Amino acid sequence: MRYTLTALMLVGMLATSGLAVAQTTKSTAKPAPAKSASTATHSVQGVVKSVDASSLVITKSGKKGGDMTFKLDSTTQKDGSIASGSPVSVRYRMDGSSMVATAVNAEAPKPAKTAKK
Repeated sequence: MRYTLTALMLVGMLATSGLAVAQTTKSTAKPAPAKSASTATHSVQGVVKSVDASSLVITKSGKKGGDMTFKLDSTTQKDGSIASGSPVSVRYRMDGSSMVATAVNAEAPKPAKTAKK
């Protein structure tokens, strides 16, 4: 009788502790939000080649130079005077195969080097 009672208590404790763990895990476990590639942002620096109301073309600086074309829309944040020849930094996101600028910051031109006397 004593062993039966002990066995029943042990089975009861295991059953209730398993339910408690399952309920705790179920209620606290939240699925991680999926990050899509379209929400990832990138940045690049270069010199403005051309700009209009809907597009921006820059010549990228650095070893891997080349032209990059960005779409501009009403949500694009613009800071400074963005004109041809001005150095800019661009933050952008991919929208399908096109690059959409999220922010364009005109950088102050670097001061010209003066000759030492």
